[in-house]
Order: sequence, then structure tokens, then C-alpha cells
Amino acid sequence: MTGSRWKEAEEAIATIAPICTHHDQDGIDIYFLNHRRSALNNPNGGYMNITTADDVREIFHSVHPHGLTPFGSRLHDLLRPYLRRVESDSGQRVKPLNIIAITDGEFTDDAESVLIDAARRLDACAAVPWQVGVQFFQVGDDRAARVYLQTLDDDLVRLSTQDRLRDIVDTVPWRGGGRFGGTLNAEGILKCVLGAVNRKYDQREVW
Repeated sequence: MTGSRWKEAEEAIATIAPICTHHDQDGIDIYFLNHRRSALNNPNGGYMNITTADDVREIFHSVHPHGLTPFGSRLHDLLRPYLRRVESDSGQRVKPLNIIAITDGEFTDDAESVLIDAARRLDACAAVPWQVGVQFFQVGDDRAARVYLQTLDDDLVRLSTQDRLRDIVDTVPWRGGGRFGGTLNAEGILKCVLGAVNRKYDQREVW
């Protein structure tokens, strides 16, 4: 992801950060696929507790995007310790996790298996429906990325219907002048995320 697409993602997240902080004083954590921040207390290499738009822009200006799109392995790194907490602290409420994933290309590894495993583990420990949510957003008009995200969404919806597996994923492929007017923006992201949370909350009696 480079050029205008990188800037698009930066501006959307910069706008979201203070809005999220208004509802959660911990702010947001930012992770990149092919860059890890060197910090002894953060083995996953993220930028933690970001609360302002200026902080987001500073981070994006310091990171240079490159390489493939290994969403599966990155998701695995982030979800593994969190799911262990949910499973081990079943008698207590672990803070829900919402992952906003922005991509401009087709994933280069198996993200679907990671998501299915997470959903099954959440079902097995009877976690609340909104415990984990993952929203994939596409920037740019790469056809392979659009087809991949749509196929991923279709596969997970089928599993949710046939196997009664909880649906923890929403995907938003690029649709030209449609949902975001051709570009990714904070308003569109927030509407999708809040809509996903509300749907899962409305289904709380199912699980």
C-alpha cells in the first residue's frame, strides 16, 4: 500500500482515533503487517494507546509500507494471546476487541482459517457475541482484493448459517462511487463498525 492509498488509510485512522478515545480512554492500537515497533513490553510490535490524530500521522510518516500481505499470520499473532485471556477468564468480562483491518491487496496467506478458529474458540467458551469483531476494508480498486474479500465474506456467512458458527467478520470491498464515494473515510468505517456491533448485540440471545 503506497501513495494515495497509504494517505487514505492514514487520514481515516487519524479521524477515528479521537472519536474512539471519547468512548474509550485507552485509545486505539495500530499494527502494520510488515513493520514492528521495537519495544520490550510489546512483543507484537504495535503502537499502543494512540489517542490523537497527530499521533496517528506521526506514526504513518515514520513507517514505509513494503512487502506482501500476510494478514493471516498477523491476525494470529494478535488474536492468540487475547483468546487465551478470554478462555482462562471465563468468569470475568474481558474487554471486547474490535479489529479494523485496511488492505489494498489480496491476502498472501490463510486468514480464513485463523478467523474460523477464533470463532470456534469463542463459541466453545460461550463468550458474548460482541467479544471479537474484525472488519476488513479495501482501499483502491484492485479487482483481486475485491474478489478475495467478497469470497471470504461469503464463506464465513455460509459457515455461520450451516454450522451455527458465530460471525465475527464484516468485509467492505471497494465499490467505486458506492458506499464510501470511491474512497475510504472515517464516517464509513465507523458506520460499518457500529453496525456490526449492534447486529451482534441484537443476536445476544442466540448464543
